[in-house]
Amino acid sequence: MDMAFDILKVVRPNIAKLKPYSSAKDEYSGEANVLLDANENALGSPLTKWYNRYPDPYQKEIKEKLAFIKQVPASQIFLGNGSDEIIALLFTAFCEPGKDNIIICPPTYPMYEVNANINNIEIKSAPLLPDFQLNIAHIEQLVDANTKIIWICSPNNPTGNSLDRIDIETVLNHFDGLVVVDEAYINFSKQKSFCQSLIDYPNLVVLQTLSKAWGLAGLRLGMAFASEAIVGYLNKVKAPYNINLPAQELTLKALEEVGQVNDMIQELVQLRIALAGVFEEMPLVEAVYPSDTNFLLVKIPNATKLYQFLLTKGIVVRDRSSLPNCADTLRITVGTEQENTALVDAMIEWMDQQLA
Repeated sequence: MDMAFDILKVVRPNIAKLKPYSSAKDEYSGEANVLLDANENALGSPLTKWYNRYPDPYQKEIKEKLAFIKQVPASQIFLGNGSDEIIALLFTAFCEPGKDNIIICPPTYPMYEVNANINNIEIKSAPLLPDFQLNIAHIEQLVDANTKIIWICSPNNPTGNSLDRIDIETVLNHFDGLVVVDEAYINFSKQKSFCQSLIDYPNLVVLQTLSKAWGLAGLRLGMAFASEAIVGYLNKVKAPYNINLPAQELTLKALEEVGQVNDMIQELVQLRIALAGVFEEMPLVEAVYPSDTNFLLVKIPNATKLYQFLLTKGIVVRDRSSLPNCADTLRITVGTEQENTALVDAMIEWMDQQLA
């Protein structure tokens, strides 16, 4: 039987009662020509006249465009200074320090654990199975009355694979806390986003980002899609103006270029397929794991030594060898054709040295 979700049992009591900071822009609606309410510099700035004014605290224009692109109501969208801010705010709003716990499924994105430690939240781990899928039985064993959030990354970082949708739905149906599905890499996958499942799961939070497929990592803009109630609590605890004006302006321009982004995604996927094919032909490569992302996890003997060798060539990848089930692995981002060629040439040079 499906478990009923009551957000008041998940949100921190002090947050439920919190009266959030009311910015100047919260206290009126519509257009105004004379702005004498926010103690801004009326004379402008050294950069441009517009930067002397505070930005829209709720990024309404961006949300309206995203609502059309993602087919999610604007009222169910929250924007953060990167997904990392949203992850931090979910802990702030829903996890009581020193009391509550969360469940992670390593190997996974480390910021879930980092923020749990920052907030003094107990971390329970249900490592992925050897095929990098969810261990549903272990997750079920770990859940207790103080478990507030289960974090699921799909497609997963650093393994690159998508997690079984039925397994994620099982967690959503049987857990009465929040289930966060981090879809940072969903644009590179053929898998269907969980955004279209928000109507079915009031406890679901979907994270996405403009840093990966959209190529806007420098703007730091992350997205959360959730119920209006969850978005409301995130708005309560966020900084008043968490997305700066230049980031909002540039994001609006970028969102006009969906076609260009789709072309880049297709090109990156083809480069990923080609790079994986090259790796699979290398004698010392033990495994190239399936990927629905813009990176590949590759298993190579003495991976840490290869990592150090690549650094001497000015090539930086990620050594993931210390993570569960990831011994002797490198996480390699798909670069340009020229970057991938430089990487492959360096790897061949190192492997020739090993075989000599």
